Amino acid sequence: MIRVLLVDDQELVRAGLRGVLRRHFGFEVVGECPDGTTVVSAVKALQPDIVLMDVRMPIVDGVEATRRLRGEEIGPPVLALTTFDDDDALAGILRAGASGFVLKGVPAEELQRAVRVVAEGGAWLDPAVTGRVLAVYRSAAPRGVGREAALKELTGREREVLALIGRGFTNAEIGAQLSIGEGTVKTHVNHLFSKLELRDRAAAVVVAFDHGLVPATSHRGDGPPDRPIR
Repeated sequence: MIRVLLVDDQELVRAGLRGVLRRHFGFEVVGECPDGTTVVSAVKALQPDIVLMDVRMPIVDGVEATRRLRGEEIGPPVLALTTFDDDDALAGILRAGASGFVLKGVPAEELQRAVRVVAEGGAWLDPAVTGRVLAVYRSAAPRGVGREAALKELTGREREVLALIGRGFTNAEIGAQLSIGEGTVKTHVNHLFSKLELRDRAAAVVVAFDHGLVPATSHRGDGPPDRPIR
């Protein structure tokens, strides 16, 4: 059962999300916040596996709430949820430390997949706006010193792991794909993050795309070409 904390200022939206993320489908909504003010305290009290975070909210928005969570170095991954085709806001929440974003209005099964993937340590970028959002993200994200040189220093296995992160595979899925243990995958991930000065998987996705490890049209082999980059 995946424990979910909902953060959205609209009660109607939260009610709809509760309907999609029911126990019948393997989810439990353990709490709700009407804005980002109480997110840190709710995470500490409820220990959710994932925070489903609206981007646009009054008082404390999703970007600031995500930044506070990451600043505390606590808590689960954040999946941003928005109705706004706002590249700057989505890029901002990625820079704040979210593991991806999904647009409101996607089919229920798509939202459920996104929540599962991010809760399990993967990244999820909605294809409807991924290209534009990554462009904004790149323009403002700090670039690691000597990243080109550092990429050349990656081992062959580390490059394979980075490419699979770029395709959205979780550590468990990477292990299965490469026939290695999940603990070994975590070691490779830690090494390549250190070498490339990466903070999170969303940044790793950008690097994988920018350096040709994942073609722009890449998709998981078990889904159609327009499936989200995960």
